[in-house]
Amino acid sequence: MHGCFCYDHLWPLGSPGRPALAPFPLLALLARHRRRVVLGTLVARVGLTPDDVLEAEVATMVGLTGGAFVAGLGTGDAKSAPEHVAYGIPFPPAGERRDRLARLARRLREAGTTTWVGGGSASTNAVARELGVALNLWAVPAAVVAAAAGTGEVTWGGTLPDDPGQAGALLADLAAAGASWAVVGWPGSIDPVVAAAEAGGVALLRDPLAPPGQGAIG
Repeated sequence: MHGCFCYDHLWPLGSPGRPALAPFPLLALLARHRRRVVLGTLVARVGLTPDDVLEAEVATMVGLTGGAFVAGLGTGDAKSAPEHVAYGIPFPPAGERRDRLARLARRLREAGTTTWVGGGSASTNAVARELGVALNLWAVPAAVVAAAAGTGEVTWGGTLPDDPGQAGALLADLAAAGASWAVVGWPGSIDPVVAAAEAGGVALLRDPLAPPGQGAIG
């Protein structure tokens, strides 16, 4: 299944002079026009809004999409901390942010919402595995995906090479490694992604609600 994911930043990462659209109003607009497209956040950061507000936003999107929504959650890191400082939003220690993410992800999972945890550190990766939700790894080699896939569902996010052949090879490697999704930066046109998938022999369509491991990369 195809998907469209929005990040949750107060400005594009590394570009404080540029504006950024809030993800949930944009996703709500897209929900009015979606067909067989999954919508989601990648990732919504705990701490930018109260946890109850974020949970309610996710629940609203689940209702608007008939359940075809992925709640990608993250803790934020040193790269996103300046946004909090600029707007006077508390940025607690990593352990506290991770605990909040775990509590929210558990509530969403119990409500039946498809949930991903944006990982990287061993401690955050462990949260995903403890909760039994997908672990999203950003810009890691296929070998790292394969190692993580041995303990549960793994999704991948990153940038594809410009060359369709190289991009296709990367998608094929990720699929073989066990990634259930590959989420790539929007290229301005879907054509390069389609060309890469064709070059790698990877199907783009899959059932978004199928069990992990069934279907191709989305």
